[in-house]
Amino acid sequence: MKSAVETLSPTRAKLTVEVPFEELKPSLDAAYKRIAQQINVPGFRRGKVPPMVIDRQVGRAAVLDEAVNEVLPKKYVEALEANSLQPLAQPEIEVTRFEDNEALEFTAEVDVKPEIELPAYEGLEAEVEDIEVSDEDVEEQVNALRERFATLRDVERPAADGDFVVLDLVATKDGETVDGAEVSGMSYQVGRGGMIDGLDEALVGLSAGEEKVFTSELVGGDLVGQQVEVAVKVSQVQEQELPEYDDEFAQLASEFDTVEELSVDVRERLGRGKRLEQAAAARDAVLEALLEKVEIPLPESIVTDELNARRQNIEQQLAYAGITMEKYLEDEGQTIDEFEAELERRVRDAVAAQFILDEIAKKEELGIDQNELTQHMIRRAQQSGQDPQEFVNHMVEHNHIPDLVQEILRGKALATLVEAAVVKDASGNVVDLKNLRPDGSIGEPADETEAGEESADAASEDEAKDDAEKSAEA
Repeated sequence: MKSAVETLSPTRAKLTVEVPFEELKPSLDAAYKRIAQQINVPGFRRGKVPPMVIDRQVGRAAVLDEAVNEVLPKKYVEALEANSLQPLAQPEIEVTRFEDNEALEFTAEVDVKPEIELPAYEGLEAEVEDIEVSDEDVEEQVNALRERFATLRDVERPAADGDFVVLDLVATKDGETVDGAEVSGMSYQVGRGGMIDGLDEALVGLSAGEEKVFTSELVGGDLVGQQVEVAVKVSQVQEQELPEYDDEFAQLASEFDTVEELSVDVRERLGRGKRLEQAAAARDAVLEALLEKVEIPLPESIVTDELNARRQNIEQQLAYAGITMEKYLEDEGQTIDEFEAELERRVRDAVAAQFILDEIAKKEELGIDQNELTQHMIRRAQQSGQDPQEFVNHMVEHNHIPDLVQEILRGKALATLVEAAVVKDASGNVVDLKNLRPDGSIGEPADETEAGEESADAASEDEAKDDAEKSAEA
């Protein structure tokens, strides 16, 4: 077999492959055998029909076509390996010349991984914000804990922001009740939001037994975007009473004896959480610093596919949260053009980061063992709320194991990159990332395997959150 490659662009190649007819002989013989099993010819047992009879009954051309269809994928893969090309998508294959007893010639155009000349990445410098836990942060967490033990007391006054009300609600369109837009006896906290636009404003000032009708726009269902009449009636107004923040509460809500001990623990836990946020910011900053030092050509088809996937994911998250894209953009203060530009920038950075991390993994000769792969799949299953064995079976059946292996290798490459960098906070202190534990505490130096696994998990989780998480929070 002969093959030649033509570089159409830094990310697209065209292979021209010539296969001598002799190399088609095994596929041709296999095609005759398959066809012999499929046809019935009087005087011959199934599977024992001679080739010359098959040629008369079915046609030599049909046999040749089947042989070519079998040999094309094999020769395509051989040509890729011979020319050291790494495909990124399915090829566009065209048979350009083929006659009986003559050589087969075909071309294959395909997006390929670009060649990247890695810049020096030891000692990259990056800066992140200081870790700061304010008294307001602690108070917010303490109040959230107190709310878990709060009680509700009926009050004889109009509802105010923060009160709980028991309400009946029904939305109508042209006098007809909207399907799924009727509730009765529901407890709702005024000001919480996330239900129907205008509800909080309507509830403020209503006393038990009073009702109000207002107009709102539906954000889901068959009538999404349409105006409806909403009638809400309050049957109870309840005031939330928080327990006193004293030693008795500390003993009730925690394992501590005093509020001082509880407050110290809250502050420490907040600090660990912020340290994890700082570590994530450090990874992003180091990777961004490296990306600024190299120009990576990106296959437009890969960028387009990733854009469409992320856009669809965002739309699903918004729909699940009951928010329209228009409402989301309004809350974010963005136009659709600004949103699309930001999304494309993120996608391009993400694709470029994958390419460069793959190169680092290759240069550093990083690898994984079966235990690492197993533990990674278990963690992925736990993160997605799936049964580990079902998750593993799905990954195997759908040939996703290579993708998981790549995730782990990229995580290790990112760990290598970050550990070789110098990261400081805004005050000039060096940030210890190498010994950061998953709970946000700083431990003893971890061995290389543990560090790689933790970084792989962190990188995987960051990709999973991305734009969809931002949208869900909105």
